[in-house]
Amino acid sequence: MDRTLAVRARGLTKSFGDVVALDGIDFEAEQGRIHGVVGPNGAGKTTLLGLLLGLSAADEGSLEILGEPVGKSATPAGVAGFVDGPGLYPALSARRNLLALAGLLGGAASTASIDEVLEEVGLTDVADDRVRGFSLGMRQRLGLAAALLSKPRLLVLDEPSNGLDPAGAKQVRRVLDRLAADGVTVVLSSHRMDDVEALCSEVTIVATGRVVFAGPLGKLSAESAELDYRLRTSDTEAAQRSVAETPGIQVVQAADELLVVRGGVPALDDLVTRLVRAGIAVRELAPVVSPLEAAFLALTGESER
Repeated sequence: MDRTLAVRARGLTKSFGDVVALDGIDFEAEQGRIHGVVGPNGAGKTTLLGLLLGLSAADEGSLEILGEPVGKSATPAGVAGFVDGPGLYPALSARRNLLALAGLLGGAASTASIDEVLEEVGLTDVADDRVRGFSLGMRQRLGLAAALLSKPRLLVLDEPSNGLDPAGAKQVRRVLDRLAADGVTVVLSSHRMDDVEALCSEVTIVATGRVVFAGPLGKLSAESAELDYRLRTSDTEAAQRSVAETPGIQVVQAADELLVVRGGVPALDDLVTRLVRAGIAVRELAPVVSPLEAAFLALTGESER
């Protein structure tokens, strides 16, 4: 196995009765990277993450985690995380939940390490409050704290930003960035494309149990078709004339202070050059739909819906 790979899967198949959840999936996650798994509901994301956590075994195919083959009954070592939300004791406080987990870990987690992970996820002020009063976002952060207790080398998270407010989302992103910088591999699923684009260097898109794209986000952007962009400038009329003079760019919507233009990246670069040479200030240039979201909709057939 390549030493840079934390996960290497080939031909993974998993069925539940007549339902094929995974249909011959190949999957790789590089060490020290944050890898996103996205797809429509029922695409097989949670099933794949469950295999990585050892919650179930594949019917067919091979799976290697952290350099070790995963058998039918083996639970991967050095792996932590959760699917379908973290399992917590609602009658216990956040701290006592982590103490209970520390006991299951055989005392590997100390009181100091519990305080450390609570602080890292921003739950120090509510450490002694009962979990039954926690919001969904607070439960997600406590689940992340629980996963960090074992100091994993592979962290698997199912919708970690679910229910988080902007401050909580920022806190989780900071934690995951720090883990990746320390060499921990993070595999996460999310329906929030902004999270995936902000966090992940690589992404796997799945649909109906099959991989429809796998690779760096930059490659996905390069392979995307022409996109629509919001364009705000200091002179909308003059900008519209520049668009008309730029091959490969067209105006699809015009308002007093906003143009929506369509084109590929090279043509867009040409347009920006023309605007600058004409002395027109570019105040906003952003895709109406991100390259990841556009590719997701196209590759999974969701755009038709």
